[in-house]
Amino acid sequence: MNDNSKVLIGLLTGLAAGAALGLLFAPEKGSETRDRLSQSLKDLGETIKDRAADEINHLASLKEKVVSSVKNKLQDAEEEFVDDVEHA
Repeated sequence: MNDNSKVLIGLLTGLAAGAALGLLFAPEKGSETRDRLSQSLKDLGETIKDRAADEINHLASLKEKVVSSVKNKLQDAEEEFVDDVEHA
């Protein structure tokens, strides 16, 4: 399990515990508390989507760098091979 997964599990666990305590000790009417909780969950969902999109973009960028590096190394190796064959 990577660090991001651990953070996400910890975040969701904390959210569930906070929601349970909030419902138990809320001075507001139940419907108002449920509305606030619902909005908080929607906000959390948006935050998770944004974070996931950022991570996907980061990984795509990293993939492009790796592919470019491998292509350059293969091209260099091919040129060196051709030079070696021509001078042999």
